[in-house]
Amino acid sequence: MKIAIEAQRIFRPNKHGMDFVALESIRELQKRDDGNEYYILVAPGEDRCLQESSNLSIVEVKCPSYPLWEQIALPLAVKRLGVDLLHCTSNTAPLWCPVPLVLTLHDIIYLEPRQHRSPSLYQEMGWHYRRLIVPRILKKCRKIITVSHFECERIRKALHIPTDRITAIYNGYNTHFHPLPEVDMDIVRRYIPDKDFLFFLGNTDPKKNAARVLKAYSLYLQRSAAKRPLLIADLKEEYIDQLLQQENIAHIKPHLCFPGYIPNSDLATLYNAAFVFLYPSLRESFGIPLLEAMACGTPVITGNISAMPEVAGSGALTVDPFKPEEIADKLLELEQSPDLYQRQKEYGLQRALCFSWAETAKELLKVYQSIKI
Repeated sequence: MKIAIEAQRIFRPNKHGMDFVALESIRELQKRDDGNEYYILVAPGEDRCLQESSNLSIVEVKCPSYPLWEQIALPLAVKRLGVDLLHCTSNTAPLWCPVPLVLTLHDIIYLEPRQHRSPSLYQEMGWHYRRLIVPRILKKCRKIITVSHFECERIRKALHIPTDRITAIYNGYNTHFHPLPEVDMDIVRRYIPDKDFLFFLGNTDPKKNAARVLKAYSLYLQRSAAKRPLLIADLKEEYIDQLLQQENIAHIKPHLCFPGYIPNSDLATLYNAAFVFLYPSLRESFGIPLLEAMACGTPVITGNISAMPEVAGSGALTVDPFKPEEIADKLLELEQSPDLYQRQKEYGLQRALCFSWAETAKELLKVYQSIKI
C-alpha cells in the first residue's frame, strides 16, 4: 500500500504529546519490512527529527495557517501523491479527502463542558476549530483510532460511533527513558540546583490541574521535614504568579523552579533525578509522561479518573485530583515510608514494560490492512 500520514507539527522545535505520538509511531513503521510505502506530510520546521529511507518519503507542504494547511493544502497533496489512504494523527482532518481516511482522535475534551476559557489564544482558537471540524469528519472516517479503552468508550457513546469503526491503540514511550546509573548534574542544574526534587509537568491547559498541584505543594511544605523543592515544567512565571495569588499561597514561590519548556532530550535525566513525579490531571486520554517516569524508576502520583488508572495500573498511587490534601498526603507517605517508595519504584519499572511504540506500530498496521482496497 501507499500510505500518507499527516504529521504536520513534528518538525517544530517545541513538540508536545500528539507530536511525539506521531513521530514515534512513524519511526517504528519505518523500521518494518512490510512492503508499504509511507509518505509523511509535514509543515516546514527547524527540527529535522525524521529522515527519509527506501520505504519512507517526507513531503513538505507549505501554508500560512493550520486550517488552510489541513483543509486545502493537505488533500491536494494527497491527491497528487496517488496514495491508497490518509492517516491524520492529531484529532482533525480535511472535510474533503480523495482517499479513505483514518483518524487518530486522541480525546473529545473540546466537546465536553469547560470550567473556563483557555488562557492561551492559540489553545482557544484550536478548541473552536476542533469543535467545528471533528463532528463533521467522523462520518467520513473509515476507521477511528483512539489511545485508551476509556477514551474509546467515551467517544463511542458521546458521538454514536459504531463499535466496528473505532478501536483503541495504546501509546508507547521512547526507550531513552530508563534508569540511569548516574545522573548528569550539569543537565539537572540547568533547571534546578540539586536532585531529589518534586517534578510536575504541566501547561496552561486547565486539565493539567496546576492550581491544585500548587495548593497541594503548599500543604506538603507545612508538614514535611524535607521540604523538597518543586520543579514545574512548561509554565511561565506570570502564569504561576497568577495561580499563587488565586490560591493565596504566594509565600511558597521561593521553593519553586520554573524554567519553562524542557526539551524531551533532558526529561529522562530529570525523571531520574526527581524524588517523585506528580501527574494528578483532571482529564487524560492516555498520559505518556506516566510511562516515561515509571520507566525511569521514579514513583508517580496520578489521578484516579479518566484514562490514568488504566495506564498506571492497579498498583499505582492514585488520588482524587480535585482534592489537594490527597495529593499532599501521598507525597508525605512516599517521603516517610522507604518501603513504600521502593515498592513504587519497582512497580513502575514493571508496568512500563507493558507498553511500546513497536506494539503501537503493529496495531496501526492492522488498521491500515483492514481498509485495503
